[in-house]
Amino acid sequence: MRKVAFAAMMLAGMSLGCVLPIYSSNHDIRARQLIFHSEDLRHVPEIWERVWAMEMPDVATPYRVHGGVI
Repeated sequence: MRKVAFAAMMLAGMSLGCVLPIYSSNHDIRARQLIFHSEDLRHVPEIWERVWAMEMPDVATPYRVHGGVI
């Protein structure tokens, strides 16, 4: 029973690409798939900043109005 449970955990822990090929074996199709995948990953920092509202101005910082600090 331990061997079966260990094998199930190892199989679940492996990424799908190790068991099944993620990309096509054809060079042209694989290149297109990799380009699409890298374009998806390029947007991750923008999404991260939007989720954490990092692009919003910080309202806690003081700013000058008429020479005084609010």
